[in-house]
Order: sequence, then C-alpha cells, then structure tokens
Amino acid sequence: MSNVEQANISKSVRGNQKGDTEAEHWDTVITPRASLLDLKLKETWRYRDLMFMFVKRDFVAKYKQTILGPIWHIIQPVLTSIMFLILFGRIARIPTDGIQPSLFYLSGITLWLFFASCLTNTSNTFINNAPIFGKVYFPRLVIPLSIVISNCIQFVMQFLLIAALMIYHHFHGFPVTITPALFYIPFLVMLLAGIGLGLGIIISSLTTKYRDISVLLTFAVQLAMFMTPVAYPLSYLQGGGWFGAIIRWNPVSPVLEAFRYALFGKGTFDVYSLGYSVAFMVVVLLFGIVFFNKVERDFMDTV
Repeated sequence: MSNVEQANISKSVRGNQKGDTEAEHWDTVITPRASLLDLKLKETWRYRDLMFMFVKRDFVAKYKQTILGPIWHIIQPVLTSIMFLILFGRIARIPTDGIQPSLFYLSGITLWLFFASCLTNTSNTFINNAPIFGKVYFPRLVIPLSIVISNCIQFVMQFLLIAALMIYHHFHGFPVTITPALFYIPFLVMLLAGIGLGLGIIISSLTTKYRDISVLLTFAVQLAMFMTPVAYPLSYLQGGGWFGAIIRWNPVSPVLEAFRYALFGKGTFDVYSLGYSVAFMVVVLLFGIVFFNKVERDFMDTV
C-alpha cells in the first residue's frame, strides 16, 4: 500500500470519528447527585409509562395461577370483618358509635389493609428488585409508587363492597345519609397512602443493611392494628390513660375516624387531629424520599 493510500485511509477514519462525535446526543446523563435535596421528581414523572407497566406486572404476577383471582381482595376483608364481629361485637360487646356493626368493622379493616399493604410492600423495594436495579437504570422511586397505585386499585374494589353493603343496610333499618364529607374520602386515602409510602421507603432503605427490620415489620404491623381504632371507636378510649394517649397520637387514627365520619356521618372527627396526620405525612414522606435517594447511590454494594 502506497503512502498516499495510507494517508487517505487515515484521513477517512478521522473524518468518521469526528462525524460520530458530532452526531452523538444523549437524552439522559447519569451523574452522582450533588445534593440530598436533588430529588429529581420530574425525571420520575417522565418514567410514568414504566410505572404503570409495573402496576400491570404486579396484578398479573399475583393472580396468574389462582382460581378466584382479584376476588381475594374481597374475601380477605369479609372474613376478617366476620371474625371482628364475633369477637368484638358479640363477645366483648364494644360499641360502634351508632354505626351498623358490620359496616363499622368492614370500613376500618378495608382502610387498615390499604395502609398495611402500602407500608409492607414498599418496605421490600430494594431487596425484591435488586436484580432489576443492577441491570438497568431508571428512577428507583418508580417501584414504590407503582406499588401504592396497585394498592389504590385494590382499595377501590374493596370500597365498592362497602358501598354495596351500605345500600343493603339502607333498606334494613340503617338509612344512609349522603353528606358533603363523602367527597373528602379521596383526600383521606391519599393521605394514608403518603404515610405508608414514606414509612415504607424509610424501612426499605434501612433493610439494605439490616435485614432483621423486615422480619420485625411483620410483627409490628399486626400489633399496630390493635393500637389503631379498627375494631373499636376512638370514643371508647375516653380516659384511657397512657394507652389511650398512644392511640390518639397514632397518625393513622384520625384518618380512620375521619373516613368513618365521611361515610356514615357518625363517630369522632377532629380537624386538628387530622391536621397532625397531614403534617406527619409531609415530614415522613419528604424525609423518606431524601433517605431513599441517598441509599440508592450505593445500595448494590450491600444488598
């Protein structure tokens, strides 16, 4: 090969490299976060299509080889309500603030199951999805958000059961009164979802190093149900001492009481207590997102 041919080839290669460099355009550049407050929520919103794909995946994976499928969402609160009706209604004879007993227990159990699912399912975000996180990049917050959306769909199915039971009892001695407070239910559900999401991602961040927390959480959620007015009204704890004070300071308690008040127009409803729940949700959610994003940087070294 002559010197002229070698020079032409070299020139052509340099030209191609230059053209390739000029043609390169990156849509996303992954860099370390410079600040803990750099939450990149807009980036999470851009991945909303992926978020809904995870929602679909959760439903398909959960009921792929079941006979009853989503009907299990209805069976669980119904069976638990029957058990509460026998134990707390028939045996313990705990009052229900004038609310029909089956509606009282079903409404409390439905809202509690929603909160518990948001909390426990998001608490395993890093551990359950480590294989995906190690192969492809996307905002990690997409996973817990998709879990909360899945639980919201589940809650809607269970809420339809409450509505059907309310219609039934309307014609059997417990008339239903529609009040403007009914329209606050979506706000109450989102408030509880925010509390569950915030606590869940904090626990998820901690379990990357301390796996014992995930084992303890199962027991803690079961115990917390009895420290929340699910099987009894908050008014039943008048003068309940330190135990009653703990239950009143539980941020879920005002939400549950407001939910029953919005549905039935009866029960204990305090605006200031609900404001406390809102403040708790804002603090725990912001802290949870910051902590979650901090752990996201190097969790693959510990999971």
